This record gives sequence, C-alpha cells and structure tokens, in this order.
Amino acid sequence: MSEQDPKGGDDWVSAELRDSFDEELEIELDDIRIARELETIANLQHTSELDRKTYFRELFHLQAELVKLQDWVVKTGYKLAIIFEGRDAAGKGGVIKRIMQRLNPRVCRVVALPAPTDLEKSQWYFQRYVPHLPAGGQIVLFDRSWYNRAGVERVMGFASPDQVEQFFRDVPEFERALVRSGMKLMKYWFSITDQEQQLRFLMRIHDPMKQWKLSPMDLQSRVRWEEYTHAKEEMFERTNIPEAPWFIVEGNDKKRARLNTIHHMLQQIPYEEVEREEVHLPDRVFNPNYERKVLPKKLYVPDTF
Repeated sequence: MSEQDPKGGDDWVSAELRDSFDEELEIELDDIRIARELETIANLQHTSELDRKTYFRELFHLQAELVKLQDWVVKTGYKLAIIFEGRDAAGKGGVIKRIMQRLNPRVCRVVALPAPTDLEKSQWYFQRYVPHLPAGGQIVLFDRSWYNRAGVERVMGFASPDQVEQFFRDVPEFERALVRSGMKLMKYWFSITDQEQQLRFLMRIHDPMKQWKLSPMDLQSRVRWEEYTHAKEEMFERTNIPEAPWFIVEGNDKKRARLNTIHHMLQQIPYEEVEREEVHLPDRVFNPNYERKVLPKKLYVPDTF
C-alpha cells in the first residue's frame, strides 16, 4: 500500500512508479480510443488473449532484461543489429518502441532510412546502410532495411528484375561478411492477415494523430497484397541463411507479438547480468554566502495545467 499525504496524494516513490506505468498505458489507451470511434463504421471484433495485468507484468520483466542486455553489450563490446520487416501496419514500430522505452539511446538506436536520394541510387546498393551498422558496444534496430529491394522496390517497380536478382545474389554474402566481422544479425518478419491489416489501416485513416503513418505506398500494398506475398516467399527462400536466419512473428495480437519478439530476441544472445558498482548520492555542498538570483518571470513556461 502506498502512503498518502494529508491532501490525498501519493508519496514520492509511489508517484514515480505510477508515472512509469502510465507511460506505457498512454500508448495502449490511444489504441482503445480510436477503436471505439471506429465501431460506428466497422464491426471490430478483436481482443488480446493476454489480460492487461499479465501483459504489463511480462513487459516490464522483459524490459528489465533488456537493460541487463544493454549493460552486457557495453561491457563486452558486442555488436548487435536487428532487422524488423513485415507487412505495413504489422506492428514493427510498436515492438521497436517497447524495446527502446527503457534503454539508453546512446547505446541502442533506431535506423529508419527515407527513400534513397539520386546520389544513393548511383551507389552500391548496401552502401547507405553500412554507416548505420553497430560498432562495438552498440545495438541498432533497423525499422525496415536493405530488404526494401526484395519487397516494396520490387513490387512497386522501383527496382528492375536484374537489380532484384543481383540483390538476391549479393545479400547472403553481405550478411555473412557482417557476421564474420563479429556482428550478431537477427531478422524478424511480422506477419498479419489481410483482414487485420485492413482494420489497422482504417484506424490510421480515421485517426488524425496516426494518418502520418499511412503513405501512398501503404495504400498500394492493399491493392498488391498477393504480389507482396509472392515477393516475401521468394525472399525467405533465397535469404534465409544459417548465419542470419529469418524469424516470423505472428502479429495479429499486438501484445503477444511484442512479448514473444522481445523474449525470443533475448534467448538468442548469451548475455549475463553485469555487476554494477554501488552508487552513493553525494551530499550537496552548501555555500552560506551564495544568494540565488531571482530570474525574470518571462523565462518560465506558464503553469497552464
């Protein structure tokens, strides 16, 4: 039980813990808000098999393990690159967000490259990705990757058949070279059904705060669903190598997909808990002759709330 002050508020520690829980809850409530609005135009029948309490308990446990992984990566100089691919609206961003939520952005970062420039189009295909690969003691999460060539570029006609074929010949050797250099490379594909994607696209269309997630390419992916399926199947067949295999995540249930992905990722890495030095908060130095200056009110953000 948390203690409360006479005004009915929580003690400081309880308030801090509550803020930590609320950070994740805000994201979940946002999905619920738009889903209720959509009930007027679509018969949405979808619930997670995980109850909210179980989901949060397991998520926070896994995020604590991610912090241990981060510490171990820094100490050992481990190089970890993780690719997240899949259908549009399959849940890649949601998993990445939960992985990053408690980690140090100086250690773990997300790479989401825009469409290539004319200069980059003239370069070796993999060249623009190489500067973003992890150095020792770093984790890099690729929100889409060089596999754009096997998917959207191929289906939408941005790459010629010869370029796609060259990619399929080159990518296994490229990835083997990364692994030989001492890098751990993991590849996840997020899979959802046609119906689930349709519902998620509807949520984005009818939610002004999520419309930015919906690009013209995303809309075309609905039209070309079967073409993307064929492209995906050949991609698996030709790029699923022992050094860097594909792992498929069933993504219709967002919560289960997040937990399953993080749990599986942790199982693939031989990390150990790193013993930390005990930290002591030093006493503040007080100078009896110091007088705090009164700053102009215009420098302060107004107390609107």
